[in-house]
Amino acid sequence: MATAQQPLQLASVLQDNMVIQQNKPFKVWGHANAGSVVTVTGSWNDRAVQVKADSNHHFMAILDVPAVTPGDFSSYRLTVSSAGASLVLDHLLIGEVWLCSGQSNMQFAMKEELNREREIPLAALPNIRLFNTGLNFSNEPVDTVSGRWKVCSPATVRDFSAVAYYFGKEIFETLQVPVGIIFTGIGASGAQAYVPRNELSSDPLLDSVYLQPYLRSPKSAEKINAGFSFEKVMRPYLLYNAMIHPFRHLSIRGFCWYQGEANHMERDSYTHLTQTLIKSWRAQFAQGELPFYYVQIAPFFHDKENPELAFDAFFREAQEKVGTLNNTAMVVTMDVGEAKDLHPKNKKPIGHRLACTALNRTYGQLQVDYKGPVFHHVTFEKAKAVVHFEPGSLAGGLKTNNGQPPAFFMLAGSDQQFYPATAAVSGETVVLHAAKVKHPVAVRYAFFNYPVTNLENGKGFPALPFRTDNWKEKTPE
Repeated sequence: MATAQQPLQLASVLQDNMVIQQNKPFKVWGHANAGSVVTVTGSWNDRAVQVKADSNHHFMAILDVPAVTPGDFSSYRLTVSSAGASLVLDHLLIGEVWLCSGQSNMQFAMKEELNREREIPLAALPNIRLFNTGLNFSNEPVDTVSGRWKVCSPATVRDFSAVAYYFGKEIFETLQVPVGIIFTGIGASGAQAYVPRNELSSDPLLDSVYLQPYLRSPKSAEKINAGFSFEKVMRPYLLYNAMIHPFRHLSIRGFCWYQGEANHMERDSYTHLTQTLIKSWRAQFAQGELPFYYVQIAPFFHDKENPELAFDAFFREAQEKVGTLNNTAMVVTMDVGEAKDLHPKNKKPIGHRLACTALNRTYGQLQVDYKGPVFHHVTFEKAKAVVHFEPGSLAGGLKTNNGQPPAFFMLAGSDQQFYPATAAVSGETVVLHAAKVKHPVAVRYAFFNYPVTNLENGKGFPALPFRTDNWKEKTPE
């Protein structure tokens, strides 16, 4: 019986203009006639690697890729041939590749961003390459995505993620090597949508909270297509199958993640879900504990101007706990939010903070600061409270970004009633008192839904919200 012929084909993410991760093996995979020999050659070393396509027509070759020296923007070519057919990928660069994902604040495009009129014309940066993944959903893991690797230019950056672009641009400018940025995500999506089904089903908590409610619903029997709906982007595992899984063979440096608004009423389940997401992505990409840098949700008032509503503060706390997982770090956005806009337009500081985190943590540039003031302990002296911060988080001292006293500190006595506190910076501490709290026992900072904060260190990184109590969250009415 004659075997069906399979035209030589490369995986959809392998294209002209792509960036290949430096100093890691480069997997070249695709389809060819079963049993045929496939020869793969990269022009950076001209070494031919030969592999055989298996009975399912799949092949995978693994090429060595060198480290690049700063300032080397050489262009390369990849040649793949089999049974008389040949494919060539051109205009390839070797450098740093990052995958950025999440919901609308990560998807938020440069054409909407606060600094767009100044920044878009400056985006003629041919050594940065952008991949914008087309929306898709799938019940089963798939190997193909839509989207093209594009040379970064004012025209191509307009519709690209602002956070991801600013992040990549700063990495490029600092390291002086090519940078490839992949955006693969969609607005309004839940974190559960990006976790493989088997990871959810094998975990009793995630199975009961996220997977079973979906599998028991009529929605799970629907035929899945690529069309968007607010309900569909909350369904478990569909986005993982269609928008993360196809990239798993690609060597990358790490992940950036900005998501949470869709899950904001969850607590421990979200922390566990996100840590499971991170572990599952690391396992699928099989490159060790890849760095995972993520963004805490910004202040938002949810159409209710009531400073007693703190459900987002408790959610931010759940996000912070994700960072107990190794090789993760969180970026704070409390000072650059817009209380009445779920999609703050100033994305440049967020890209900058993610880049500083990567430069320090991933690239070993320890002189680059990346943290804002982090609460360490509080001392109570009669009617006043003195807040102390982790010494390593006070680069350049403690100050406010507007010259006003620090805002959004609250004090409570043993009655658990919080009142606004008067705050003053005193050296490396903040001293608090509140006329209505004679004997304070607890402090909260920026601990409600929508505080746009002013407390920061000398390097302009905002203080992390915190509370010193472990009192039960009040259920909002």
